Amino acid sequence: MHARTLAGVFLLLLGIALLLNQGRDFGPGHIFAYFWPSLFVLPVGLFMHWLYFSYTGRRGVGLLIPGGILLTVGFVCQIAMLFNNWEYMWPGFILAPAIGLLEFYWFGGRQRALLIPISILTAISLLFFAVFTLGSLYNRFLNDIPFLPILLILGGAAILLLKKKQD
Repeated sequence: MHARTLAGVFLLLLGIALLLNQGRDFGPGHIFAYFWPSLFVLPVGLFMHWLYFSYTGRRGVGLLIPGGILLTVGFVCQIAMLFNNWEYMWPGFILAPAIGLLEFYWFGGRQRALLIPISILTAISLLFFAVFTLGSLYNRFLNDIPFLPILLILGGAAILLLKKKQD
């Protein structure tokens, strides 16, 4: 990357951080506290991808497994740090090895046996994302409205009324 591009990205991220933290104490400690994944984890994952795509001439396909894991973990941790939602983002840690193995499958020899752990890890991660996210949405928005009991009453009434019309 060119120095101009790096400076632009740095200024953009710093401006966003300052905008999000208006009125709060903001110093180097807060930058490290909120952006440690972007400062320490994501660059290592990007470095491993750079090594594979540029430096090794696409011969070191094994670099993509830890690179994919670190990129995924970095994004998960960064989102969790910014929005303070660790309780919803933890399934991303299960997804991380699936992403690393998927990159290894995609750019490697396409060994079909890799699709088994990739599929299992992805399914488990997406299931946990869905369960915890839908559970949290239910608790946040629908807990005040007795949505499920009303839905059950309407469903039962519909079944009883439809059965009478058919008899």
